[in-house]
Amino acid sequence: MADPILSLRDASLTLMGNAGPVDILRGITLDVLRGETLGLVGPSGSGKSSLLMLMGGLERATGGQVTALGEDLTALNEDALARFRLGNMGVVFQSFHLIPTMTALENVATPLELAGHADAFDRAEEELKRVGLGHRLDHYPTQMSGGEQQRVALARAAAPRPAILLADEPTGNLDGANGQAIMDLLFGLRDRHGATLILVTHAPELAARCDRIIRLADGRIEGEDLRRAAE
Repeated sequence: MADPILSLRDASLTLMGNAGPVDILRGITLDVLRGETLGLVGPSGSGKSSLLMLMGGLERATGGQVTALGEDLTALNEDALARFRLGNMGVVFQSFHLIPTMTALENVATPLELAGHADAFDRAEEELKRVGLGHRLDHYPTQMSGGEQQRVALARAAAPRPAILLADEPTGNLDGANGQAIMDLLFGLRDRHGATLILVTHAPELAARCDRIIRLADGRIEGEDLRRAAE
């Protein structure tokens, strides 16, 4: 088998709550192959989003090991994790997390500038045009619909050409038509850039487009399904 692009070994996450420690994830062992599309599904509270955050280094495992692109994320400090994500990962959240004081173009260009790309604004404009927002470059988030804001978030995640693209309920705040459009764009970005796509979803039609589905319950992997990726 090819070397995984992302690997978890007995990874766990325990957080402190008002009544003491709470086990969020328990003994997760999982390999994700380069170019694979992986769906994370399960009931609310099963640990899907927390697992995605571990994979992206946005949460630090309290036990076990998380390795991405050969880098042990559990051994990196916060600054090193931020640099690693900037160069290798794109993240799309259910809530768009756009900077309200920046235009669409500036929102997409900023991570490119931080990564040292001299052509940051040209690449940002190209990516916004690819998601159908060439006419919204100078608009602020409050001037755009939810579907348009999520397109900006997708463009921002994809512009650095990340090896790993993480999406947490990317259609959760959108109506059916906008949700379908975002799904198509998300898989289009994967195909165009060759990224490994890992997504959390409650939408069966989105999960059905993945190569593999991991089912979680109570912070553990309950099972997995292999599927043929939708063309």
